[in-house]
Amino acid sequence: MKTAKTLAASLVSAAILSSFTTASFAADVPAGVKLAPVQELVRGNGTEPASLDPHKTEGVPESNVIRELLEGLVNQDGDGNLVPGVAESWETEDNLTFVFHLRKDAKWSNGDALTAHDFEYSFKRAVDPKTAAPYSWYLEMTTMVNAADIINGKKDASELAVKALDDYTLEIKLEQALPYFVAMTSHTTLKPVHKATVEKFGDKWTLPANFVGNGAYKVSEWVVNEKIVMERNENYWDNDKTVINKVTYLPIENQVTDMNRFLAGEIDMTYEMANEHFKRMQKEQPDSLKVTPYLCSYYYGFNNKKAPFDDVRVRKALSYAIDRDAVAKFIVGKGELPAYNFAHQKVAGLQVDTPDYATWSQKERNAKAAELLAEVGYGKDKPLEFTLLYNTSENHKKIAIAVASMWKKTLGVKVNLENQEWKTFLDNRRNGNYDVTRAGWCGDYNEASTFLSLMQSNNGNNDQFYNSPAYDGFMNAAMSAVDDAVRGDNYRQAEAQLAQDMPLAPIYHYVNARLVKPTVGGYPMNNAEDKIYTKDLYIIAK
Repeated sequence: MKTAKTLAASLVSAAILSSFTTASFAADVPAGVKLAPVQELVRGNGTEPASLDPHKTEGVPESNVIRELLEGLVNQDGDGNLVPGVAESWETEDNLTFVFHLRKDAKWSNGDALTAHDFEYSFKRAVDPKTAAPYSWYLEMTTMVNAADIINGKKDASELAVKALDDYTLEIKLEQALPYFVAMTSHTTLKPVHKATVEKFGDKWTLPANFVGNGAYKVSEWVVNEKIVMERNENYWDNDKTVINKVTYLPIENQVTDMNRFLAGEIDMTYEMANEHFKRMQKEQPDSLKVTPYLCSYYYGFNNKKAPFDDVRVRKALSYAIDRDAVAKFIVGKGELPAYNFAHQKVAGLQVDTPDYATWSQKERNAKAAELLAEVGYGKDKPLEFTLLYNTSENHKKIAIAVASMWKKTLGVKVNLENQEWKTFLDNRRNGNYDVTRAGWCGDYNEASTFLSLMQSNNGNNDQFYNSPAYDGFMNAAMSAVDDAVRGDNYRQAEAQLAQDMPLAPIYHYVNARLVKPTVGGYPMNNAEDKIYTKDLYIIAK
């Protein structure tokens, strides 16, 4: 029998059969800890979720809520290692065909048995163009057989190579060997949905009165722009090990408001930290401030299909003129790392070449930026003017103001700042209704492709509309590589291509800082994907 930690290692190192079972991965309350009589948790969530349908979402706030309501084949523990979810065990001999064995005590919240047929239905729904899932491309990245052709309308969704061999055995076939495929199945898009409920209620299946899930919690109340309340799902297979009875998510977009409500005792866990208050909180709330690695990159994306941003000289000029050290140290200032490549520096096994401009002084970058922009015809007599789009957030606003000031001072550029609420922002970014946009990307799993696949021309979330045959070639070679060294070398060349073409301007690599009450037990300090399951937490008596 393998432990969870050793299993995670085996998944990325070899095409090997792996199988184990476990009694529980829910809250692990240490001996001697006295639990509070009231087990309720209130979490800030950054914004109002666009949807609770896992096949209609693409953002972190949505995933945070869906993670409570729906459980996929595998979960993660506090260190980011894979642990069983609905699947008790799985096996593969070639990293092409995977067989998952589902637990027989898994149920939906209405008491229906959860079977392999539910996963087959859900995966085919996610990839079906009729669903219009914004993350359907993710299934193409898994290389499930026929996924790409289905997404492109060349084949029917029924031809996706996922099959329920019986009620509790699920087989998935890939076109390319992926040693990290099991890790990919923890993603929100691969959560199951209840077929009868979806087909009965259509888009309204996510309303509290209709929702049927299989997670540790079920939604009991959803007041738009105010709160989402969830209570224990008595039909969850590990409900006996769950401690917190009720969790409430608040869509607070203003980080200062989030912080003040925490300090007032109204919130147990903030979504993130107001940058300008970080140092004060370090002094005043040292027991509450939690800073952890966070597998996300913050960047500005250029609309590569729109003039003048279709000219690489403009993109490079704007990127070079961003003083990343100043942004990381003085604007965000929580330990973030200045970024000159897209994939987060802490991605497991990633090795990239340092781009030339990263070795220059900021003065040298600024001089080169002015030179490039002048070549295109912009200068004091003809200043470049454009709109910088960002989603509503005080932190994003402060960064936008700072970067716009850098561009103004260095290049004479006139920047109009425009903020939009989350859903509108996503729609406009996806449809190319912007010049330059704020963006962030968080790894869906801990491997370089989770970042670098985003810039492939066939990726549905390639909102910069970057199209480079050379880049696609490196990524395709990486995805088909059997040898880890070959795969890594292609990732290295892909990053170098991005530095050459600059479809986006990397700014910093994240850490995650938030306020968490000391009475919240089980908070994970080493999950770089920030996957926090309320079922694993507990409230300690004061």
